[in-house]
Amino acid sequence: MEFNIIENGDKVRGVFKGRLDTIAATQLATELDPLLEKADKDIELDCSELDYISSSGLRIFLTIRKASVAKNGKLVVTNINDEIKKVFRMTGFSNLFEIR
Repeated sequence: MEFNIIENGDKVRGVFKGRLDTIAATQLATELDPLLEKADKDIELDCSELDYISSSGLRIFLTIRKASVAKNGKLVVTNINDEIKKVFRMTGFSNLFEIR
């Protein structure tokens, strides 16, 4: 699992690559601080290369959402594949996140 943070002015893009399973989510939780510090900005979570998401991975998305709401930022999830869309629908995440 790779996660990269790309800043462009007042916009921040988090790019997921690979499988966001329990092990990857545990590791990623320690790497999120730079993104969470910028939660007052426009954040895009790019999932174009995200192959899989577990319940632990979903908690990562909730952590980012919580920080964004607390800091009055804007959060958008983009480019999710059909399998992850299905997971988002089944868990109610499609109602919590703006998905493009």
